[in-house]
Amino acid sequence: MTLLLNVGHALDHLLMLIFPTVVLAMSAELGRGYADLLPLSLGGFIAFGACSIPAGWLADRWSRTGMMTVFFFGIGAASILTGLASGPAQIAAGLTLIGVFAAIYHPVGIAMLVANRDNVGRVLGVNGVFGNVGVAFSALLAGALAQAAGWRAAFVVPGAIAIGVGVVFALTVRGAQGGTPARKAAGPARLSRADLARVFGVLTVATACGGVIFNATTISMPKVFDERLSSLTHSTLGIGMLVCGVYLIAAMAQLCVGWWLDRRSLKSVFVPVVALQVPLLALAGTMDSYLMLATAVAMMFFVFGQIPINDAMIARYTAEEWRARAYAVRYVVSFGASALAVPLVAWIYKASGDFRALYYLLGALALVTFSAALLFPGEGKKMAAGEAAA
Repeated sequence: MTLLLNVGHALDHLLMLIFPTVVLAMSAELGRGYADLLPLSLGGFIAFGACSIPAGWLADRWSRTGMMTVFFFGIGAASILTGLASGPAQIAAGLTLIGVFAAIYHPVGIAMLVANRDNVGRVLGVNGVFGNVGVAFSALLAGALAQAAGWRAAFVVPGAIAIGVGVVFALTVRGAQGGTPARKAAGPARLSRADLARVFGVLTVATACGGVIFNATTISMPKVFDERLSSLTHSTLGIGMLVCGVYLIAAMAQLCVGWWLDRRSLKSVFVPVVALQVPLLALAGTMDSYLMLATAVAMMFFVFGQIPINDAMIARYTAEEWRARAYAVRYVVSFGASALAVPLVAWIYKASGDFRALYYLLGALALVTFSAALLFPGEGKKMAAGEAAA
């Protein structure tokens, strides 16, 4: 089941990020430019965040496996419907429906993965790699399918794959019923109320800023490469291959960060990861050609690397029985903030004609996250004291 949950993470991000690449091939048919078409995805990103809370609540009150089954079938069907859409309004509705079902994965799937585990860093790292593989192949698969069979195929084929995985998941869950009970998980780490409030305050800032940074970079990257790597490629497929390569290399950050999280305190990993985002995002606003490609790899390495840190905070400081709801709140903040990236990218590009100002702004948000990370409480002495008191 763990493998299927990880595959679900890949599909979740893949289906959410098909549109930013496909939009490059839709302009001719729909008669609209990039800045006008990109906002069609806004409803999907809003739903991606807003529907996380009801998804987490239903998972804790009804069934986590049941909600994951709904996720696979629902997101697959929504993607197919988007591919069959006949105009901008139907495309926007289909993208919104994709967001509704995509919202299920993070509060439910990740809560299932970290349940009954003491060291969650490796689990979150591997899961993060799958998610980033989905981000990477969204650009490659969308570009390849759009070039070979039209933009509609870029939604229909992955949607059918998601439904197929859903069938396997449903059969696996049914076969696992009545298995051996899971061992009792370790309780959440103990901190004073003041330090616990500081943890969740820092998490809120990091989640909101990180959500905007992640979404703005992944949404804008295909268009940035289209404009700044023209010496390397001119086709939608070529852009997709370059974006895919960047994301696959950067995905290794989650394995590295997951390994560090199991061996070091959260703060000692958190601070350097967000600190390095600041100069790299600023550099990305000015680079071209091979320098842009290299900067993009380094930048996305640390942007992706922050994700398991935020998830580890929830796993370490919340009790198992309401963890899905805690993840739901975290992802409402993350995806709610990330929805702002859609109009932000479109507005800045339309106003300035490039992405320089966008990446300077993202660098400023990374600086805010870094400042918050410095306030994160150290864990060693406080946790040891709490365990001794127990």
